[in-house]
Amino acid sequence: MTLFEKIISREIPAEIIYEDDHCLCFKDIAPQAPVHLLLIPKRPIPRIAEAKNTDQELLGHLLLTVGIIAQQEGYEEEGFRVVINNGKNGGEAVPHLHLHLLAGRQLQWPPG
Repeated sequence: MTLFEKIISREIPAEIIYEDDHCLCFKDIAPQAPVHLLLIPKRPIPRIAEAKNTDQELLGHLLLTVGIIAQQEGYEEEGFRVVINNGKNGGEAVPHLHLHLLAGRQLQWPPG
C-alpha cells in the first residue's frame, strides 16, 4: 500500500482541500512553492506511463479537477503550474500517479 493509499483511507493524516468520488487533493508536506497541492486518483495508477485506455476517463477527470481546484482556491488569475512526474529521473517519489499544482510565485522555466 502506497503512502497516498494510506492518505485516501485516512490511515495517515493530510490537510485535504478537495475530495470527490474519484480523487483527493491535499497540501504537500514538503512544498516546492508557496502553494503546492497534490491531486491523486483514488484508484491507483502507478505512473502516467502505465496508464491504460481504461484510465482515460479518470485522467480527464483529474485534469478538469485540477483546473477547478486552482480556480476555487484563487490561483487561476495569477497563474499556476501542473506537473506530473514519471520515474526516478522524472522526480517521481511515490509510485501512485499524482498531479502537483504549484502557485503563489513566479515559476521559472525550464524547471529543475
